Amino acid sequence: MKAAGWTWGAQRGFSLLEILVAFAIAAMALGMIYRVMGNNALQAGSLGQRQRALTLAQSLLAAYTVVPPQDVHDSGDSAGYAWRIDSAPYPTSVNSASPQAPHLHALRAAVSWDGGAHDIELRTLRPERLPLPGSLGNAP
Repeated sequence: MKAAGWTWGAQRGFSLLEILVAFAIAAMALGMIYRVMGNNALQAGSLGQRQRALTLAQSLLAAYTVVPPQDVHDSGDSAGYAWRIDSAPYPTSVNSASPQAPHLHALRAAVSWDGGAHDIELRTLRPERLPLPGSLGNAP
């Protein structure tokens, strides 16, 4: 018994199996898109923290255009970031050849956040502050 206007060869629409496969593929694609978007949001937050830490380290180095002869050792906390700045004499062959040449110090600024889980470190060289004329040697 055939219904009027309906034949086996002239089927229209999708079968239930085809619709289920299409939904499964769409669900997997949406899941991957959701994961990528979530990772991008986490990376953006992490990048912002790293940028703030880098700015703090750069400002710590900029605060010391010259280093006192007795070196620098300082640390503190700023807005959830723990920082430390240290210096040590930097030996060069120029210092022994010419006593007039400025002595250099290796200056190191380290910043950590998230309880020390992340950190950043910057290094540079700075000249030693020369004693003022008429002062006694290395006295501050």
